[in-house]
Amino acid sequence: MKPGPFIRKMFGPFEPRISAAYRSIYLDLDAFIGLMQRWQPSASMILEVGCGEGAVTERLRTTYPGAKITAIDITPRIGRLYRGSLRDVEFIHSDVKEIAKKNPGRYDLVILSDVLHHVPVGFRQELLNSIRTVLAAKGTFIFKDWQRNRTPIHWLCYASDRWLTGDPISYMTRDEMRQHLAISFDAASIVAEARVGPWWNNIATLIRP
Repeated sequence: MKPGPFIRKMFGPFEPRISAAYRSIYLDLDAFIGLMQRWQPSASMILEVGCGEGAVTERLRTTYPGAKITAIDITPRIGRLYRGSLRDVEFIHSDVKEIAKKNPGRYDLVILSDVLHHVPVGFRQELLNSIRTVLAAKGTFIFKDWQRNRTPIHWLCYASDRWLTGDPISYMTRDEMRQHLAISFDAASIVAEARVGPWWNNIATLIRP
C-alpha cells in the first residue's frame, strides 16, 4: 500500500476531515468550483477524469444538480470518500481512453483536475486526445494543474505529493501545459485562464473547441 492511503486510514472516521484539511493547504476547492460554475453555469452530461476518492465529484453534484455525472479513475479506491447524493452519479473504474471508445462526443462538460502531473509524460497527449474525443461538439473542458516553479510552496507540494502518493510525479510549467492543450484542442480553443487560491501555482484553463 502507498504511504498516503495507509496514513489516512489510521484516522478512521476523521479521515474525510483530515483529507479535506490537507487538500486546503494547496487548493481552495470551493474557489475552484466557484470559478468552474462561472465559466460553465449549467451542464447536463459531466465527465470527471481522475476523480480519485470523490472530493470534486461531491461538489459537482451540488453545483450541477440536474446533471448526470460520470466519475472515472484507475485507482481501486475510486469515490471512497464521496458523501454526496448518488442520484445520477456513477463511479467507473476505467481510464478515459476506454470511455472515449464507448462514448465519443457525449459530454458537454469534462473536468481534469490535478491529474496530469501523475501521468507519465509519454501518455499525457493521448489522455488529452481522448478527452477531446469524449467532448461534445459545443462542449467545455476545464483543466487544472499545479505549475512548477522554484518557490518554497512548490517544493513542499512536490515533496508531500511524491511521498504520499508514491507516484513518480512530474509538474509542468504554464507554457508546457498550454503546449499540451494546444496540440489536442488547438490554441484558439483556450479561451480563459485563472489562478486559484491560496497559491499562484494553481492554474485553471477553460477550453472550448
